[in-house]
Amino acid sequence: MPPVINRRHALGVLAAATILPARSFANVAAQRSEIRESLAKHFLEDGTVGTFVGYKIDDYLIIASDKNRSGEAKLPASTFKIPNSLIALETGAVEDPDKDVFKWDGVTRPIEAWNKDHTLRSAIAASVVPVYQEIARRIGEVRMQKYVDLFDYGNRDIGGGIDQFWLTGNLRIDPVQQVDFVDRLRRGVLPISKRSQELVRDILPVTKVGDAVIRAKSGLLGAERGEPSLGWMVGWAEKGSAHTVFALNMDCPEPRLIPERMVLTQACLKDIGAI
Repeated sequence: MPPVINRRHALGVLAAATILPARSFANVAAQRSEIRESLAKHFLEDGTVGTFVGYKIDDYLIIASDKNRSGEAKLPASTFKIPNSLIALETGAVEDPDKDVFKWDGVTRPIEAWNKDHTLRSAIAASVVPVYQEIARRIGEVRMQKYVDLFDYGNRDIGGGIDQFWLTGNLRIDPVQQVDFVDRLRRGVLPISKRSQELVRDILPVTKVGDAVIRAKSGLLGAERGEPSLGWMVGWAEKGSAHTVFALNMDCPEPRLIPERMVLTQACLKDIGAI
């Protein structure tokens, strides 16, 4: 079995101060970890600040652009659509990602792609917040808490409203934790059915870069209010048989920076030889 991230080791190296994870890993191979400050220049050259963490599976190597922000927990915003989709499928709140239809509620929102009917597949592609808020309400607080705990997702705090906790509530997750979670999905070892994991891997948005494929979910705090502030990009890159799991977040106070999430992700992935 491929090695998993030893978060005690990785967080100790990458973060200045952090709480040790409650969950431990079995059969963990020792990873190498390094800070590659040259990655930080991509954010500075773009007029913003951010962080990037990449886990090169075959090299057992965790690379971070810095030792501080890489361990700072933030609201996950729409990157929570990944666990939300998993929980929806596992609980039956959504049966089929292509056949279950969420009808548009008729409320016109500033993001045009949100103003129509959606399936789970199209909703994750367009990052439709209202659809995922409805999904969260269907799941309910009891089941949501159960699975957030099972996933050991971030601080596991869903306080702040069942349809708001990942947008404006209490949930927080840092980039290393994002990489840990996404890697478990990539390998299909989350404590839920293989079917749910396979379906979510299949619906994740795909970007092709040369002979590489990036499967990733974006996130943008304040998107639903038209007041962007923090942007995320989390997922993994596949180049041949080599996989690299990654998480990036960056300040996005200006609209011009929103598409830069993927641009900077690709720049960092290229720098570490992942694409």
